[in-house]
Amino acid sequence: MKNFISMFLMTSLLLGGMTFTIGKMSVCAASKNRVAAAQEKQTQLFGGTRNSLAKTDPGFAAVMDNFIYGDVYNRGKLTDKQRELLTITTLTAAQSFDTLPEHINAALKAGATPIEIKETIYQCAPYVGFPKAVSALELTNKIFKKQGVRLPLPDQATVTEATRFEDGFQVQSDIFGAEHIAALHKNSPANQKHIANYLSEFCFGDTYTRSGLDLQMRELITLCAISTIGGAEPQVKAHVQANLNVGNDKELLLDAVTQCLPYIGFPRTLNAIACINQIIPDNA
Repeated sequence: MKNFISMFLMTSLLLGGMTFTIGKMSVCAASKNRVAAAQEKQTQLFGGTRNSLAKTDPGFAAVMDNFIYGDVYNRGKLTDKQRELLTITTLTAAQSFDTLPEHINAALKAGATPIEIKETIYQCAPYVGFPKAVSALELTNKIFKKQGVRLPLPDQATVTEATRFEDGFQVQSDIFGAEHIAALHKNSPANQKHIANYLSEFCFGDTYTRSGLDLQMRELITLCAISTIGGAEPQVKAHVQANLNVGNDKELLLDAVTQCLPYIGFPRTLNAIACINQIIPDNA
């Protein structure tokens, strides 16, 4: 029986086209130094602060910290700045504001500018709604004031009331293709044309055209925001393709969604990965 179990554990399992070898050597080799890596990363990002549950739930706190900062933060090619901006995205979209202040500070330590942090939250608004963005901004403003950041920050808007539709339509077309966006407006029923207009004017005109973040980062933020809220798989697929169109490859998208995992859980993460695999098959 022991020999059978050992042989079973050493076999390879196929999951979504990826092969995982289970056994002492493969698992332990990947996580050998993750506890030390987690401690180092937390010190780097947060200084001497500790998980607030360390005194009351030390075992759970260790599992949490080692997974987030030992496993997830040390996988893939995202920079720490990108990781923190995407974490801010996920916390904003999930309305999980208890830990947002520490990640605002961590983003600053990782090299994000106040403008980049604010633009990350602004980028979330069309996808998660204004109330969540406002709550995140109120917390962010408190942190900035403590850090001596002068508010308001320089405005990053590039459109006017006269140009927001045209400029938004253009950036939509750049991302999704002019024919597709023209067809969206043309084929919208009369009682729904205002939604197509709002997409061009607000979502893309008022938001995507802003400076402060490049188009590649804005699309990563959008993908993580809509993956976080759940139930938006058609939009996730659309923005997987949009990410591809602006130059973000599949590995970067998988890294971004993996960064969201500790904050949104496995079901929504796996749904997002399924969308990525459907739009960008491994053999594409």
